[in-house]
Amino acid sequence: MRKYHALPVALLAALALTACQDGTGTQDEGAAKPQLTATANTAPTDAASDKAGDTAADTATVAKATKATKAAKAKGTSAKGTKPGTAAAPAARVSCNGANTTVTAKPVRRPINHMLITVKNTGSKACDLTYYPVLRFDEMQWAPQPIEESKPQAVTTLAPGESGYAGVALSAADGSGSGGTTGRKLTVGFQGRTPNSSGGPSAIPQLPSEGVYYDSSLTVTYWLRDMDEALS
Repeated sequence: MRKYHALPVALLAALALTACQDGTGTQDEGAAKPQLTATANTAPTDAASDKAGDTAADTATVAKATKATKAAKAKGTSAKGTKPGTAAAPAARVSCNGANTTVTAKPVRRPINHMLITVKNTGSKACDLTYYPVLRFDEMQWAPQPIEESKPQAVTTLAPGESGYAGVALSAADGSGSGGTTGRKLTVGFQGRTPNSSGGPSAIPQLPSEGVYYDSSLTVTYWLRDMDEALS
């Protein structure tokens, strides 16, 4: 018999509050020295002149290097040549949620009994899709478990305009699931930086008019960057 997992209190409260709303929601000098009379032998004077010239050249080289380093830092690069445009630092990112994304949920033909959830970052900052979506059809009181094999090596981060995905296995293809029913409303919850914490407002994507059938085998992948991977 399949064990149902109760929704965390914080997420259940967040989902319940969202369910009452309409829409998907909208993140440092000395005395002068006497001059020597020139003689036929001027080698020492020439050597001193050469040494002074070398010192001036070295000083100019150091000054140029220092100026170049400061300019590189000002442009967001380092002495090692790190290129701009890399992933934003964690402190500069926010959590993806219903306020800074658009969310869709659409059944797919293949694999059978599956649905694809798509989240697009509509904000102005990079956002993180942490862990996996917390799904709730209608008033269900249990949380679909994640497919652990789908867990990515790193957090799925979306730059503005980018999309992330999660695949949902709605029901067992062999009919082994129990308690099958049709869901008319889906609430997608987002987790925060720690597991089972709230990541902000939930989203309520529109479902097909006929609803979506699911049973006790309902599971979901972690958030992923690749659509095909989410449905594999």
